[in-house]
Parts: sequence; C-alpha cells; structure tokens
Amino acid sequence: MRTALIVIVWACGLAASSIAQVSSGGADAYWPQWRGPAATGVAPHGDPPTEWSETKNIRWKVAIPGRGHATPIVWGERVYIQTAVPTERVAESQPAERSPAEPHATSGPTESEPARIHKYMLLALDRRTGQTVWEQTLCEAAPHEGGHTDSSQASNSPATDGERIIAYFGSRGVYCLDMDGKLVWKKDLGQMKTRRGFGEGSSPTLYRDTVIITWDNEGPSFIVALDKKTGAERWRTDREEPTSWATPLVLAADGKAQVITSATKRIRSYDFQTGKLLWECTGLTENVIPTPVSASGLVYCTSGFRGSALLAIRYADAQGDITGSPAIAWTYDGKGTPYVPSPLLLGDELYFLQENRAVLSCLDAKNGQPHYAKERLEGLRDVFSSPVGASGRVYVVGRDGKMAVIQAGPEFKILATNALDDSFTASPAIVGKEIYLRGYEHLYCIAPD
Repeated sequence: MRTALIVIVWACGLAASSIAQVSSGGADAYWPQWRGPAATGVAPHGDPPTEWSETKNIRWKVAIPGRGHATPIVWGERVYIQTAVPTERVAESQPAERSPAEPHATSGPTESEPARIHKYMLLALDRRTGQTVWEQTLCEAAPHEGGHTDSSQASNSPATDGERIIAYFGSRGVYCLDMDGKLVWKKDLGQMKTRRGFGEGSSPTLYRDTVIITWDNEGPSFIVALDKKTGAERWRTDREEPTSWATPLVLAADGKAQVITSATKRIRSYDFQTGKLLWECTGLTENVIPTPVSASGLVYCTSGFRGSALLAIRYADAQGDITGSPAIAWTYDGKGTPYVPSPLLLGDELYFLQENRAVLSCLDAKNGQPHYAKERLEGLRDVFSSPVGASGRVYVVGRDGKMAVIQAGPEFKILATNALDDSFTASPAIVGKEIYLRGYEHLYCIAPD
C-alpha cells in the first residue's frame, strides 16, 4: 500500500465556497456518523454531481495508508477517517485456531496474516485540499482474529457531534478525542470472538451525551451506554445473541428515547436512560448486518443471509414480545433483501439491494408495496457499501469502481454510471455538493469542477 500523499486540487475557490454554504449549519448539514445525520443514508442539504471520472468532477484524491472499510465522517471543514495500517512487526503469540465444530460455523476465507501488528489510526483531512491536518495512532496491536477477506481491521465508522469524536475499533478499544485530535478518554471493552473469526464492524451511535455500542459475538454479548465526556458506563445490558454487525439506532417516542437493535435471534428496543428491555420480536435471518432506518413512526429492520426479511414496526406502541402483533405494520414477502448493505430511506421510498448484488428494489415506505423490485444496475458487480441519497437521487457504489446514480421515486431510471480507478467497500458520505468516497487505496472528494 502506498503511503505517500497524492493530492490533486482543482478550483480551490469553488471548494471554499461550497464548504461555506454548509459550515454554518448543524449536524444535518454534515455527515457526522454512519448513515448520515438522521441515520437514514440521506444528506438533506446535499446536491453532489451526477457524473464524474478520474478527470472530471474530482476536487482531490489522496492516498490513505492501510486498509479500512469505515465510512468517513464530515464536520465543519474536516473529514475524519479510521484506518488500520499493518507494520513489519509480528506478534509473538498467534491467533487461536477456529474449530470446525464452532457453533454457527459457515465456510468463508479469512485474512492470512493476522499476526502482524497494526497501527489503528484516526486521520483528520482538510475538506478543501485533502491534506492531512492531524493523525493519531490510538493503538498498536496484532488482531486476535484474522477477519474475513471481505472485511477489514477498520470497518467501524467514527461518530462526532462537533465537540468530540468517537473512534471505535471494537476489540482494540473505544477512544474519545477532541476536534484537534487530543485523546480525552479510552475504554477497553474486551475481545470479541466473532463467528468463524470473520471480524467486527458495528459502529458506535452518539446521541446527546451518550455513546451506544452493541457487542454481539460468540462469547458474552451485551449493549453498553458510555458517558461521552468521561467514558464511564451508564448502563450495560446482557444480550442472548450470536455475532451481528448492525449499528444501534436511537429514536424518540412520546418524549422518551429508545435504542433499537437488529440481530439474528431478536429485534430489540431498550430504554435509552436505563438499558431496560422495552420490546422485542423475531423475524430476521442469520448474520444480521444492515442498520435499521426510521421515519414517520416506523422503524425498518432487514437482513438477507440465507433467507430474506424486512419488517416495518410501529415502535411507539410496542411493548413486550410483539412477534405477530399489530405493532408489526407490514412485512415484505418478496425476496431480494440485503446481506451487507443497509437500506436507504429517502422521502416516502425505501431502497435496498439484493444480498451483495447490484440489484435494487424500491418500496412504498408506508405500506411496503413495491414500486419496483430487483432491477439490475448494469455495469456494477458486487456491492458491499450502502446506498446514499441526496437531491432526489440515489447513489450506489460497487466494488469494481463503478457507481450508479438512480432517479429517486417510484420509476426506475438510471441517470448515470461512473467509474473510478479504485475498489470500494466503504459507503459514501455526502455533504453539500461533495461526495467523500473511500477506496482501497484512495479517498476521493467528488465535487463540481
């Protein structure tokens, strides 16, 4: 992996102008966390280009050291991104061998050199130029599990509220920094034992002054709330769950916040203040990865490994075990729900991909009726990143460097298909007229020339 900084800058005056348009706004003007300001995948003030290439509408392109599938976050005039950089040093102890009889075992490749010590880093880049403003090495350690070849050692996305940045590397720890990169606190939650050693990926949720983390693995699972200012535990609740990778979602109902989690055995909701279980239900498949999305009193939970599942839940009225109850507003019986990518909720439409394929469906979010189902995005292959939306458009990026732009709404229409010289697993972030897209080698800022 090249570590030299490569910067291509066009129209710096235009960059400063577009940044200024959103710099006076609140959290909804930026991309402060995984899945954006409202955790729906939407940039409400975004209006990025429809077309680009390596020579068109690229404001800058910089090499990022190491490997990571973490989505960048954006606040003010900076972009923040997590990465894991392998060193030449090798740990003395080797990761434990997996047992073929391990519960929930599936076949699948894992990384071949997990014993190499990695530097787990958070980088801050200037939005105008892509130049590194600061970088912090938060931990140096060898991964105790190799991870699936489709994952990375830095798949968790950070979160910020403009006062603090929460950098989370799972078994490598939780770190709170100020906006200038100074470490405020850190916390070790232990070591996960993920299914078949496939790796970690759930991101932290920062809500008000609390950090919520879901810790689902093959060992003891739990959900924990940490004080943003100190890192102290506010509550911890045990969970009877195997490994899942979904990020928790915080919603308000009747003036009270609740934390909703998707997982293999149960969808659950917890009281935000106490961690007490409020309601739960069955209905998802194994290996749950997609993060729930919500609007208009409904929360949508989906999964797509070895089956297909999508439920719309009236969370405000839910109590106890709601399996099969009227609190389930509707379910989607058609196949084609996502395995890795999270859904996108844009306006009155719910968009999702089929498994990890470039096949898109769009439902009426109110009643679950399909506007269209399993439409092929020609030119794209595997899709592991989650779709994002802005200005009446849906953006879907594939691993092969292709990105489709689709017209939002009930009619399926591809507006453009673009290509870049990189491979993409991380999901895009949209702020103003810019798309921030993290590839295997580079971070791109796509913006009007």
